[in-house]
Formats: sequence, structure tokens, C-alpha cells
Amino acid sequence: MRLAVMFSGGKDSTFAIDWALSKGHEIAYLLSVKPSRKDCYLFHYATVEHTTHLAAQLGLKHILVSCDVADPVKEAEIVKNVVAKNPVDAVVFGGVGLQETQIRSVKEALAPLGIQVFPSHGGEDHGELFREMLDKGYEIVITQVASAGLLNWLGKTVTKENFPQLEVDSKKFGFHIGFEGGYADTFVCDGPIFSKRIAFGETQKIVEDDFCGHLEVKNVKLVEKILIK
Repeated sequence: MRLAVMFSGGKDSTFAIDWALSKGHEIAYLLSVKPSRKDCYLFHYATVEHTTHLAAQLGLKHILVSCDVADPVKEAEIVKNVVAKNPVDAVVFGGVGLQETQIRSVKEALAPLGIQVFPSHGGEDHGELFREMLDKGYEIVITQVASAGLLNWLGKTVTKENFPQLEVDSKKFGFHIGFEGGYADTFVCDGPIFSKRIAFGETQKIVEDDFCGHLEVKNVKLVEKILIK
């Protein structure tokens, strides 16, 4: 199947690439949408602009477009306009399918084109997927939060060691362990599908209130991985 993967640089969309490669699908391109505002319904805000560095390592075509609206129908039209010019069999989102507004809006927009829309890991347990990513060596940084209990995680890297605490906080404060539904966004700095890891340069935490904040990453650099013999 010839696919386009919606790619924010976060853990779910990165694992969607991993999934597609493991299944032998052809990834025609990665599609990233960088909003100019934080109230978009369908797209991540923080750090999306740095997806160019991740896509380049994979040798995949990467389309990066902007979004200046906050309306799920109009946002989905942005995806439709790109896909209409770059036809594929399906558009794939990361995650298990709980981002219902996102998937439904894009599915409705692409229906006239006869293009499928589905999540890469639909129906699976997101906690298990998160653990699998950590076990495989993915380096996942939390770059935006919008929930009680998550502000102190902003800017932190989730590891196998601190993941149990994240699970405890998830149950205590009621946010989804995989953050689906807008509780938090992430950026993957390293993983087995990448030849180099990304290191953040100058960063700044922007805190909007007691529950919401995001990480501004001014610059990044690619660094060689240290191979342990």
C-alpha cells in the first residue's frame, strides 16, 4: 500500500513510520502541518518545524505546510489540498484511534478522493505501545501539555525508569497514558529508524497557566550516536 504519514515528529507519528516500514508499505511522503496558533483542533503546535531534520535522515519526501485557522473542517482541507496533488492509497495517523476529531475530519475531507484514513495501531493498548517504543530505544521528549498533573513533565524525556511514575500520574489526574485527545504532545529525538539523534539547543518553557505550557526549541543539531561495543 502506498501511504502518506501525518508526521508531527511526536512519538505516535514516528511509530506510525516504524509500523509502515515493518509492514513493507511504501511511504510516499511524510506530511507535517505547522500551526501559527496553539488552538488548532487537528495539529500539534510545538516543535513541528523540526520534523525536517527527522525526515531527512529517513530519506523520505517531506511536505511541510502551515495552518493559520482553528476549525477542524478548514484544517482538514489543508490535508486534502496536499493529498489531492500527491495521491496515495491511504493517509495514516499515529496512535490507537482515540484522536476522533482529527481522524474523522480528515476522513470526511478525503472521502471524495477515495483515499483511506486510519491510525497505525488502531485498537491496541497505548500503554503497551509506549513501553514498546521505550524498549526499542526511542527518546521521547514532552514538548506541550494541557492537563493537570503534566506541567512538571514539560521538557522531560520519558524513559523506562520514569514511565511507571507517568502511569501513576495518568491514573491520579485522569489524562490518557498515550496523551491521545490533546493532553500532551511529544518530539522524538532518537530511535532505531534514525541514523543520528537530535539534540536540542536553546530552549524555553512557555507556561500559559497551571495546566498548559509548551517548549520552544530555538535550534537543534544532529549528533552521531555512540555505539556501545
